[in-house]
Amino acid sequence: MFVTIEAHEYHKYPILMDRMFKLRKEVFSDQLDWDVSVDGDYERDIYDEKMPAYLVWCNDDRTELYGSMRLMPTTGPTLLYDVFRRTFPNQVSLSAPGIWEGTRMCIDQEAINAVYPSMEASRAFSLLFLALCECALDHGIHTMVSNYEPQMKLVYRRAGVKVQELGRADGYGKRPVCCGVFEVSEPVLAAMRTKLAVSSTLYHKNGVHNDPLEVAA
Repeated sequence: MFVTIEAHEYHKYPILMDRMFKLRKEVFSDQLDWDVSVDGDYERDIYDEKMPAYLVWCNDDRTELYGSMRLMPTTGPTLLYDVFRRTFPNQVSLSAPGIWEGTRMCIDQEAINAVYPSMEASRAFSLLFLALCECALDHGIHTMVSNYEPQMKLVYRRAGVKVQELGRADGYGKRPVCCGVFEVSEPVLAAMRTKLAVSSTLYHKNGVHNDPLEVAA
């Protein structure tokens, strides 16, 4: 299932929260060699103290994490402005109530393959993107902005996401970091569902279960 965990719900899902911060350390520090805040087996930073929402992909019992990302409004402190400001032009303003930042997007390929052996990483990322689009629409968000490494553009295309790259900069890790925005709308959602052959809704605020292998085969 694809659900959001908001600040008032953190205490309800200690297993998911613990695994999420460990997965972030494995991906962003160990694999990508990004300059991120690491404390033992965990990666978390000051933005996790700002009460963000987390979009998570988990099992029915919410005890196994398959993927996650952090969502924050751009009207407050963000990585985009505080850390990655060099990745987009000075004249561009990305702070508005309907623009949200998505960061720390990652998947646990081993956990996914244990349940869905035939699912490739690109497919897993695509499903997470589709759930993100549904989630954003449900919360009145019209634009998502994110920083990513160049190779992710292929994943975006496979998911049917048309990302507008605003710029990029070196000095954050092994590869350049790009800044891109993508529109959130019903036409965009319809195009993504067509591209991914998904007819049912993946994201539900109330946690209704949809198996991505059943609805997105």
